[in-house]
Amino acid sequence: MARLKLEFPEDQYCYSSQLTVRTTDINAGNHLGNDSMISMISEARARFLFEFGVRDIEADGTGIIVTDLATTYRAEAHARDQLLFEVGVMDFNKYGGDITFRITRPRDNTLIAMAKSGFVFFNYKRSQVVPMPEEFGSKFTQVNWID
Repeated sequence: MARLKLEFPEDQYCYSSQLTVRTTDINAGNHLGNDSMISMISEARARFLFEFGVRDIEADGTGIIVTDLATTYRAEAHARDQLLFEVGVMDFNKYGGDITFRITRPRDNTLIAMAKSGFVFFNYKRSQVVPMPEEFGSKFTQVNWID
């Protein structure tokens, strides 16, 4: 089976946030577990969307739903490690796009993981995929990209 490769343009990250690996995030291998990494990616995504004024669910019932998640691990992380989640968006289409993540440990500049989360806009009241609101896409045409 071919290995998954995730590589994203350096200039597409527009948000960053730090999260700390908790002792409860550690698995039997004495490193950050896959389930906890997924939870941390979800938290970074929620912080990113909040920063750009995207509500969980709008009054009309429209919100974002995750369609897929791909993660590649490059190094272990351990309890109390501070991890930097750099977040960006790319590959917009009529209904959604991709949210990308680069996760590093700033203390030693180690790349821990790369991830991509596909999303579409979904109306939870009607239980159907809906087109991306124009105001969402426009938030990312002239953002202050991080260095």
